[in-house]
Amino acid sequence: MQLSMYRASVPVFVRNLNNLIAILKKAEIFADDRKIEQSVLLAYRLAPDMFPLARQVQIATDMAKGCVSRLAGVEIPSYEDKEATFGELIARLEKCIAYLESFAPPQIDGSEGKTIVLKRATADVTYQGLPYLLEYVHPHVYFHCTTAYAILRHCGLPIGKKDFIGPQ
Repeated sequence: MQLSMYRASVPVFVRNLNNLIAILKKAEIFADDRKIEQSVLLAYRLAPDMFPLARQVQIATDMAKGCVSRLAGVEIPSYEDKEATFGELIARLEKCIAYLESFAPPQIDGSEGKTIVLKRATADVTYQGLPYLLEYVHPHVYFHCTTAYAILRHCGLPIGKKDFIGPQ
């Protein structure tokens, strides 16, 4: 059985981003109940040299929409990185999910060998479609979703593995 590039991308990203929405909704209630300014949680980071919560969510959406766009050969939509509330981050995630769901399997399937070039300051990085998806984008999406989860868990949000994994 051959791996479907669509199946390995869109549904995987949509599931992760939907689970992140559920976690952020819980965080919004948590902050309101405890009279914590949302900006405090959105700016929280686990270490001084890592990105804060809001940026983790932004990068997760950027990676997902960038991947699907590149595999389909369409221009990547640009989202401003100015979210300052949980509601705005949730709206960004919902916008990204709607974008991902606008793709059909024929737009992405067959892109396993497609050349993907990422522009970097020092040098371009070239991937083939399948390694780009599985070895570059998947780890990035999981990393940033996990880090957002870990930040909120560290701040006391009562969430567990079921929240990260989502409905079965």
